Amino acid sequence: MAYASLREAAVDLERTGRLLRVSEEVDPHLEMAEIQRRVYAAGGPALLFTNVKGSSFPCLSNIYGTRERTRYLFRETLGPAKALLGLKADPMAWAKSPLMALGAVGAALYALPKRVGSPAVGECETSLGKLPQIVSWPKDGGAYATLPQVYTEHPDKPGLRHSNLGMYRIQLSGAPFLPDREAGFHYQIHRGIGVHHHAAIARGEKLKVSVFLGGPPAHALAAVMPLPEGMPEIFFAGLMAGRRFRHGYRGGYLLSGDADFCITGTVDPSRLLPEGPFGDHLGYYSLAHPFPVLEVEKVYHRRDAIWPFTVVGRPPQEDSHLAEIIHELAGPVLPSEIPGLHAVHAVEAAGVHPLLLALGSERYVPYAERKPRELLTLANAVLGFGQLSLAKFLFIAAKEDAPGLDIRDVGGFLRHVLARADWSRDLHFQTRTTMDTLDYSGTGLNEGSKLVIAAAGAKRRELAKDVPSSWAQRLPAGFTQAETAFPGVMVVSAPGYGDRESGRGDMQRLAAAWESLLGSPEDAERAGFPLIVAVDDAAFCARNLGNFLWTAFTRCDPARDAYGLWAFTEDKHWGCRGPLLLDARSKPHHAPALEADTETARRVDTMAAPGRGLHGIC
Repeated sequence: MAYASLREAAVDLERTGRLLRVSEEVDPHLEMAEIQRRVYAAGGPALLFTNVKGSSFPCLSNIYGTRERTRYLFRETLGPAKALLGLKADPMAWAKSPLMALGAVGAALYALPKRVGSPAVGECETSLGKLPQIVSWPKDGGAYATLPQVYTEHPDKPGLRHSNLGMYRIQLSGAPFLPDREAGFHYQIHRGIGVHHHAAIARGEKLKVSVFLGGPPAHALAAVMPLPEGMPEIFFAGLMAGRRFRHGYRGGYLLSGDADFCITGTVDPSRLLPEGPFGDHLGYYSLAHPFPVLEVEKVYHRRDAIWPFTVVGRPPQEDSHLAEIIHELAGPVLPSEIPGLHAVHAVEAAGVHPLLLALGSERYVPYAERKPRELLTLANAVLGFGQLSLAKFLFIAAKEDAPGLDIRDVGGFLRHVLARADWSRDLHFQTRTTMDTLDYSGTGLNEGSKLVIAAAGAKRRELAKDVPSSWAQRLPAGFTQAETAFPGVMVVSAPGYGDRESGRGDMQRLAAAWESLLGSPEDAERAGFPLIVAVDDAAFCARNLGNFLWTAFTRCDPARDAYGLWAFTEDKHWGCRGPLLLDARSKPHHAPALEADTETARRVDTMAAPGRGLHGIC
């Protein structure tokens, strides 16, 4: 179904039993987010809040809250969009399936934007302060728009063809922004808008910005979709919506004709103000840092406007289901750009950028010993490709060693690599490089290191499933517990991290203790634990795979936090002949983890009591 507006989508979801109206007054300060998180965790319906404290606008959340509901929203356009992107990956696909190719070409007509005279979003005006002031986490710096579609054009090449539509968070209120006149404008490293901002700075002029909220659900998807070079996001928005992207102009700004709200303004190249903190999708706060300021000119809305929002936090959350659609659409395209690459998977449970898995061919020197060669070429290509360049840990394996290996089976993939990796050879670091803006494990904002772990060839070891009880008695002072996270991976409760020097000392003591316990690299191989991870709470980390992935890869900077048994440096190559040790403890320079407000949780408990509007829902 081609939804012409967010309201049409909400009506359809309600008609089919996929949406619940919440008529009880709800406070946008923490309460709505607490309800959203609970309903999402329970696999519940989309939520339409019709009585929002302090605002006259209804609010809609959780429309992407289940895999089934997300696919329902795109039920008629997902197939044609996949076919069209598939033609880019394999131009000869039209010959293999002409009907599919014709359908894709027909769907492509929706990608052509359509100009309209009077966009409905321009019917009414309001101010930032009258918008729903949704605060998701207790330490957030203010209210945020969490599903904004930020539109800009290249100052040197204006027009739709070189436009960018991205989801960059907008801080609507809080210090130090002037109420109703300024908003925080945060975009992360390696985003398309950065090119436009750079060009505006070079020209010494302000960058015009239009922020759309609402509209067909496909427009939000387009704003987060990593598209092939040459396809503007608004073209993809029309394709996925099954309806051409309507647009018009007001006061020199482009307005989305189908949006519910549009905020227009400029970014002054010379102004930066602290934006944040904000509870982000890695499960931590991104802290306050200087970012551009949006100087607001107008806030438009349509007469029947609905304010969309989501809540991000430790994955999985609602945005995880959008990520599934993105993987499905983009998955076939990347291998066509990098010959020899078969698949990549950004691991949602680890926060996306901290952990990337890749499957490639190992065909170099086929007559010699099988070891990573082509895989290293592919790894360099992957780390130079778009937003994949933000990956921190990249595990890459050879498809020929296990043709049926499923890259989305994260535990199975890691076990495959751990059974084959040679830590003396297969660890490849990039130090003092750029990192994801939201990752605080490195040496500074946007700074850190990367580690490629490549594995090819026969199994080197069998992976152990249980930690011998006698080993726990040999832990060095301050280390209290050893658990198996999954086969081949041991997690150990370590002393609280003090500073860099004491933290390094802890890991060196652990390495020395295990060297003494295991005796030799050969005995360590037979022990079957190639990876040992020091954590704050081993029981929590070993409870399930999600806990392990989140802890191990969001709290570790490879160059600073990798140690090993029988470690060595040779010709500037670092490796170890025994198990690899990772220090994944919380550290003083890390951002704090997200925790819900207990008083808000008690209020929501009351709202969910028998006889109240949320009973049985959260």
